[in-house]
Amino acid sequence: MEIFRQWLQTVFSDTQLVILFLVLVVACAIILSVGNLLAPVLASVVISFLLEGLVRFLVTFRWPRLLAVGLVFGLFMLFLAVLILALVPLLVSQITDLIDNIPWIVSKAQNALTHLPRQYPILTDAQVQTVVDSLTVQFSQYGQQVLAFSLSSVRSVFSFVVYMVLMPIMVFFFLKDKDVILDWLSDFLPKDHTLASKVWMDVKTQAGNYVRGRIWEVLIVWTATYACFLFFGLDYAMLLSLLVGLSVIIPYIGAVVVTAPVVIIAYIQWGFDAQFTWAMIVYFVIQVLDANLLVPLLLSGAVNLHPIASITAILVFGGIWGFWGVFFAIPLASLMQSVLGAWKFRRMGAVARS
Repeated sequence: MEIFRQWLQTVFSDTQLVILFLVLVVACAIILSVGNLLAPVLASVVISFLLEGLVRFLVTFRWPRLLAVGLVFGLFMLFLAVLILALVPLLVSQITDLIDNIPWIVSKAQNALTHLPRQYPILTDAQVQTVVDSLTVQFSQYGQQVLAFSLSSVRSVFSFVVYMVLMPIMVFFFLKDKDVILDWLSDFLPKDHTLASKVWMDVKTQAGNYVRGRIWEVLIVWTATYACFLFFGLDYAMLLSLLVGLSVIIPYIGAVVVTAPVVIIAYIQWGFDAQFTWAMIVYFVIQVLDANLLVPLLLSGAVNLHPIASITAILVFGGIWGFWGVFFAIPLASLMQSVLGAWKFRRMGAVARS
């Protein structure tokens, strides 16, 4: 008990650490309590943070900030329009087609599995039938989940409209009045908040580089995979390539998980013929180039986390906040690393002074 009391006394005797912990506690309390209500605001902040890099790039060439904000915001709205008018209908069409063809896909998979004992005598008919029954149950559950999601999505049309109307407006004003908003927030902090500012700058640099690098990686892998699937004529090329692109968000796990549906649909469409072989070879070449070329090029120096820390962060934050928790798991882990590093630095300084 005495050790714990001394530890508390050491921590709370450092004003800078107290300020840092209070800022983190208040931020966590706001996100956990009203995070769902503030989701459009938080999403707008994230988008503005990503677009700020382009604005700063133009400002370095002596562009007036308002003009730079106008140009970047216009490009963002153009991208959003293309996404809604061109990409979404295509994805909806392919998802609908895939759902309609699930019984046929299950039937083809069953026929393929029933022939395996003839090709590989080590497998028995009973083992294959167990796998077939398991796959049938899984596909049935997935179909029910997709139907439930479709029904629930009808109720969220209003929320979607709100997002599409309010978020662009908030993104514009977050970009335009960034300095005013940050100055207003800093007025609530004590004048001397050096440690909190240091942690913020460290996290902003690392998280910004990481998120921007991941977005570029998603776009590049998505485009390259779509070109590959389109060239070979694979069904559901846009849907599958989008899943492959998004899979890079989850390091070490995403590529393995998304490869299964790609291989299954390719096999059902072509079987083990030359087209299947070449398509899979090109697909795996893209995966290898992503891991060994794109990731070092786009994310070198962005974060310095051990793989175990990265996977743990993905599991924890993904379990708490779903997709967005997975997407921001590494930046959040970087925040924790920066806070712990600042704490360690202050403790070492206190020990040296004593």
